[in-house]
Amino acid sequence: MTRLFRAALAAVLSLGLALPALAQSGGPLRIEITQGVIEPLPVAVPDFVAASPQAAAAARDIAQVVRDDLVNTGLFRAIPSSAFISQITSFSSPVQFSDWKAINAQALVTGEVSLASDGRLVVKFRLFDVFAEAPLGQGLQFAATQATWRRMGHKVADVVYSRITGESGYFDSRVVFVSESGPKNARQKRLAIMDYDGANVQFLTDASSIVLAPRFSPDGSRVLYTSYASGFPEVYLLDVGSVRQTALGNAEGEMTFAPRFGPDGNVAVYSSSVAGNTDIYLRRLNGGAPTRLTSAPSIETAPSFSPDGSQIVFESDRSGTQQLYVMSASGGEPRRISSGPGRYGTPVWSPRGDYIAFTKQNEGRFHIGVMRTDGSEERLLTSSFLDEGPTWSPNGRVIMFTRETAGESGEAAIYSVDISGRNLRRVPTPGPASDPAWSPLLP
Repeated sequence: MTRLFRAALAAVLSLGLALPALAQSGGPLRIEITQGVIEPLPVAVPDFVAASPQAAAAARDIAQVVRDDLVNTGLFRAIPSSAFISQITSFSSPVQFSDWKAINAQALVTGEVSLASDGRLVVKFRLFDVFAEAPLGQGLQFAATQATWRRMGHKVADVVYSRITGESGYFDSRVVFVSESGPKNARQKRLAIMDYDGANVQFLTDASSIVLAPRFSPDGSRVLYTSYASGFPEVYLLDVGSVRQTALGNAEGEMTFAPRFGPDGNVAVYSSSVAGNTDIYLRRLNGGAPTRLTSAPSIETAPSFSPDGSQIVFESDRSGTQQLYVMSASGGEPRRISSGPGRYGTPVWSPRGDYIAFTKQNEGRFHIGVMRTDGSEERLLTSSFLDEGPTWSPNGRVIMFTRETAGESGEAAIYSVDISGRNLRRVPTPGPASDPAWSPLLP
């Protein structure tokens, strides 16, 4: 194995996760972990070559997106261009590996951007293991409209990340969230959507009513959320493309909230409160009566399907405090999986099926944590005045959540952290933001 896999292997081994098969290419394996911190892998991403003057700006900007995506993972360190000995002036010219070895670049990404006759941008790129002096996989090509040039950068970064770590990428994805404005005691909230890195923000609803807890469909085309448009909480369905909103409908005296799609996108599971009792219901989105899944005299909420659709995790205070339970997707007697001190809530199943993320409150602090699906191996990733509402990246390796600071001037913001508890970072948004929900990878 080459040293190119050092950072990724360190992350995998430190978590005790299954290790994907990696190609042998000679050269020693070195895993460097200093006080639990991974040494980022040095990677060189020169500005991509422009095939024409009209493509120059896009070539520069797309390469910057690739650099930013890789650095944001905490696994990579981008070598500054001022340190480069060689310059990539031709995509087809042989790589002078000795020049990149001299600056300790262990991975090299080269690319070219051209303008097609129909006006689309075309991006070609290659990834090299510098010390093995060999390409890592075949070069690839993407094409898109000039308006969606950022997606091409994310797609390139996804391939680079995948080939180095053995994991699928997550950069070509979006996040729906609640954008907040106004004073804290009269906060206005509306749904918004953005790229995973905070770029390309678009608003999906106005601020005429409070909205909460948006959740993407498995194909990323629709969003379920809770709206107070009627004065009471009610589940709505929104089409992301047309921004058309439809209320699923409440019976008289009923309040519905905390919705989430099933894995096939055809059903929704949510909480319904009638006459002071809150239970979990399942409903087909193409019509039909809802099915009641719980019937205990307690509060059952925040349901989340397992990826295979066979089970549902949810929070309940049936034991006297907020805890996490798992039941069959058809209902039945649930089993409690949380066992530590404190209160647990907002569980969400990893898309890989291996972990459940949750919010925990204990001794005056809030935490985002993960545990195995049977409740074992609980691990707290964050700690603050208020951390809540985790959501998984498409590859199940990063979690976004809401963090709110203390005090009257405290504001909500979106943060991300990897499942080892490393690389905590704030996701840029135009203003206060909460309730993030990650989409699957875009088609």
